[in-house]
Amino acid sequence: MARRTTGVLSSRDMLRTLYGDFMRTFSNVLFAVLLLLVWGLMTLVGVVVEQGKDPSVYFQSYAAPLARLILRLNFDNIYHAPYYVGIIGLILISLAACTFKRVIPARLPPLRPVNIGKIPLNATVSVRGTEASVRARVEEFFTKRGWQVRKREFGGTEWTFADKHNWARRGVLVAHVGFVIIAAGTTLYWARGFSGDTAIVAGQTVEIPQTHATIKLDRFRYVVEPIMTKTGMVYQPIDYVSHVTVVGKSGVPKNEIIRVNHPINIDGTLYYQASYGFALRLNVTHDGKSVESLSNRLYATGEAFQIPGTQRTVQFSQFVPTIDKQTGQPSSDPRVNDPGAVLSVFDGGRPAGAALVPMRTTVAIGGGWSVEPEGYRMVTGIQYRYDPGAVLVGIGAFVLLAGLVISFYLLPARLYVRVDPGSASGGEPSRWDVGLAATTVKGYDIFETQFGELVAEFQRWLDPSTGPKASIPAPEV
Repeated sequence: MARRTTGVLSSRDMLRTLYGDFMRTFSNVLFAVLLLLVWGLMTLVGVVVEQGKDPSVYFQSYAAPLARLILRLNFDNIYHAPYYVGIIGLILISLAACTFKRVIPARLPPLRPVNIGKIPLNATVSVRGTEASVRARVEEFFTKRGWQVRKREFGGTEWTFADKHNWARRGVLVAHVGFVIIAAGTTLYWARGFSGDTAIVAGQTVEIPQTHATIKLDRFRYVVEPIMTKTGMVYQPIDYVSHVTVVGKSGVPKNEIIRVNHPINIDGTLYYQASYGFALRLNVTHDGKSVESLSNRLYATGEAFQIPGTQRTVQFSQFVPTIDKQTGQPSSDPRVNDPGAVLSVFDGGRPAGAALVPMRTTVAIGGGWSVEPEGYRMVTGIQYRYDPGAVLVGIGAFVLLAGLVISFYLLPARLYVRVDPGSASGGEPSRWDVGLAATTVKGYDIFETQFGELVAEFQRWLDPSTGPKASIPAPEV
């Protein structure tokens, strides 16, 4: 039996030790800051490295060893990586430990007696009367001024505790709850949400891979307003609009209009007008004959094709809406008047030349090959996002803001009041010394003026005829 008891005690001691080590670690402010720093670095990686792209994109954008490292460490989908979700979990655990270990004891102190003389904000008021009448007047004074009055007895001595804005002590807790709600909403987005972008050529239809919704661009319209400034003419895009036909889960086609800052909603996913551009149709000929495999298609900006049988590639580098008739160079006017295209030629991967080619003008690229920009089509850039945690993030932001407002703009204060017997003279009522001490969650300096005014009013209330005996030591620096 003795051995069994000893074993139980050892297990309990071990659990207490583990719990103590856990709380000391996770309630440590430096540890919490370290976790936030690691989380911030991971988030920065997610901002720098494009997310959710095909592996070939990373090998094109980075050196092969770095691209392999990105893929192996799951940096291409870091927001859904187990270690990213894990660091969020550790932050929440640290937040909870700090809340219960540090914040709650500091913000919500228990009612207990104090040494009034050792608290920087203290005063003593001498008053005549019976003990019951003095205590009644003390309670009435604070109650009428909106203080919450509570009485407790410790060691046979009665203490009065008066609190102002006591509920505001929970402001930090409210802010912590808001942070947790935001973290829950963000986690929900990482778990179930998605985002992406796509480009749609006029007349073509694309399918969103995550939702299988289809969007067809029927027509694109943009408005540019020329504005004369001191430095010259500036062309300001004031509106660009995509007229689309969408098909969602219902299977019913709907005509919608997507414009800047006015997204459309398809089955809970929001689609935003992000950009616009141009796709180019080229007529590629060899010895005067059109090459169908290269001509019957549209080229996006930056797209290239290789000349068969050679190491030469031709790239559609830039669409020029207006070519200046006098200089033959691209104009700053983004409206389509006399369009053209910048075509770049590469030989074995090295630049071999570039030219601005007006629309329906043929340019020879050697070996009997020629390229003619035949026409163009508008391209709209659409960004989409599905965020099931957006409502939670909004609620959490409101709760967090409310907690910060409560913490910064309200001053919870607590007064410790003790009535002790004073000196008694022959034939006069007993004299009582009422001691007061004040504490706040923001230090003593911020409450010094209010405490002085309160003590003066308190003395007048208790006994207007009594001379000033209140002592208000200056706060210790």
